[in-house]
Amino acid sequence: MSVVGNNRVGIPIVLLHDAEGAVVTVETKNGELIRGLLFEAEDQMNVYLKHAVIYGKENKKRKVDQVYLRGSQIVFIIIPDMLRHAPMFQRIKHWRKFGGAPPEGVQAAVGQAAAILRKAQERRGAGFGDG
Repeated sequence: MSVVGNNRVGIPIVLLHDAEGAVVTVETKNGELIRGLLFEAEDQMNVYLKHAVIYGKENKKRKVDQVYLRGSQIVFIIIPDMLRHAPMFQRIKHWRKFGGAPPEGVQAAVGQAAAILRKAQERRGAGFGDG
């Protein structure tokens, strides 16, 4: 079992999900900087930002209500410093200390990481025609 669950969702993805609801800055491959409220993030790093401001290469600034960015077009994401104290890092310390064993009395994934995994599985299982 990994630090964050059985579905091979890594630490950066869990941290990105933890940043949902916070203001983030995203740099894209075409050089744009986009700052906005991270409404939703997916495991492929696709992000949905609301109330965003897009800064173009030539310092042009424009506001948009919402923007969806494909993960493959993202260079990096700046997240708030407050996530330095995210619960996920406590799980990492426990994992390193006890060699990956879950806490006593815990048989399955629990907590926020488990909720993120369930949410992703529900999204995958919904399909395209069920909306």
